[in-house]
Amino acid sequence: MVEAQSKPMNGVNGIHNHNKQDEADFDPSAPPPFKIAEIRAAIPKHCWIKNPWRSMSYVFRDLFVIFAMASAAIYLESWYLWPVYWAAQGTMFWALFVLGHDCGHGSFSDSRTLNSVVGHILHSAILVPYNGWRISHRTHHQNHGHVENDESWVPLTEKVYSSLHESTRKFRFRVPYPIFAYPFYLWTRSPGKQGSHFNPYSGLFAPNERKDVITSTVCWTMMVALLLYLSYVVGPVQILKLYCVPYWIFIMWIDLVTYLHHHGYDQKLPWYRGKEWSYLRGGLTTVDRDYGMFNNIHHDIGTHVIHHLFPQIPHYHLVEATKAAKPVLGKYYREPKKSGPFPVHLIDNLMTSMSNDHYVSDTGDIVYYQTDPKLFKSLKSKSS
Repeated sequence: MVEAQSKPMNGVNGIHNHNKQDEADFDPSAPPPFKIAEIRAAIPKHCWIKNPWRSMSYVFRDLFVIFAMASAAIYLESWYLWPVYWAAQGTMFWALFVLGHDCGHGSFSDSRTLNSVVGHILHSAILVPYNGWRISHRTHHQNHGHVENDESWVPLTEKVYSSLHESTRKFRFRVPYPIFAYPFYLWTRSPGKQGSHFNPYSGLFAPNERKDVITSTVCWTMMVALLLYLSYVVGPVQILKLYCVPYWIFIMWIDLVTYLHHHGYDQKLPWYRGKEWSYLRGGLTTVDRDYGMFNNIHHDIGTHVIHHLFPQIPHYHLVEATKAAKPVLGKYYREPKKSGPFPVHLIDNLMTSMSNDHYVSDTGDIVYYQTDPKLFKSLKSKSS
C-alpha cells in the first residue's frame, strides 16, 4: 500500500495541516446552515429565463470568429503567425464546447430539438460525442463531490492508486500529460472505471439511451471522415495547421478548466461518500476561477459553483446569479483570485495540486486528498 503522508485528524481521513485559526474559523466539510432552496430563492427570477435568440447569437459570434481566423491564416500563410492562430483558434474551439455544454444541460433553450441539433453540430465539429458526453456529464453533476459516483476527474481511492503501474501514476500527475487526457477519457474513462462514451452498451448508459449514443457516435465518425477527405483535398499538413493543432489547444483548455474547478484550491476541500454526501454539500466543493480576458470568450464557465448547483441557468446569467447567492453561501463560497489578462496564476494551482493530490482513503465518509511521498519527491525533482 502507499505510504500516507497525512494521518487522520478529528475522525476525518487525510486532512493536511492548515492554519489553526483558519480551521477554527471555518470547516468546509461541516453541513451548511442553509438549504438549496434558500440559494434558489436568492437568485433573481429573470436569471432562470433562457433566450434562444441570445444563445444563438453566441454561436454565430464564435463561428464567425473561427472562420475569419481560419481564412486569415490561409491568406497570410506566415509561420510567424501560425502559433498565434493555434492559440486563438484552440481557445475558440473551447468556447464552442462551452456552448454545446449549455445545450447538454438544457440551459441553451427550452427546446430539446434545438439543444440537440446545436449541441451535435458544435460538439461533433470538435470531435466530442455529444450525447455520450452529455449523459456522463449529467452523472457528474448529479454526483459532484462523491468519491465513487462522480465522473469527472474523480479522485482515486488508495486501493486503485496502489494498483496503478508507476508509469501510469507519473503520466496522470506529471504536467503536461494530464492536460492532454480528455480524448483518452472519452474512449476509456478514468482509472478504476470502465466504459466508453462511444459504446452504446457501456455501463455509462441506460438501455433507453443507446440510440442517442449511436447518433452521436455516427456524427463524430462523419466529422472524422470529413477531416480525412479535406486532408486528401488540401493536404494533411494544411489540416494539421488549421485544425489539428488548435484541437489540442482546446484539449488543454478543457482538461485545465475541468480539473481546477474541482481541485487546487489553497485549502484542501472534502470529498464525500455514504451518508455524508448530499447534492448541496458536493456542489459546494466546486471552485470558481477567474480567467482574465478569457472570461467572456469562453462564456463565463469559470463561474462554476452556481452552475454546478443550478446547471439550468444560462451562462449569461451566471455572474449575476452568483452575486445574488453569495450572501446566502457565506464562507462556503470561495472568492476566486483575481487574474490579470492571462490567468498565469492558475499554473501554480495546477502544479501544486498535481504534486500533492494523489488519492483519498478507501474508508470514511468525509475524505481529503493525500500525498504519495515517493511520487511527490519524483515530481518535485523533475520540476526543479
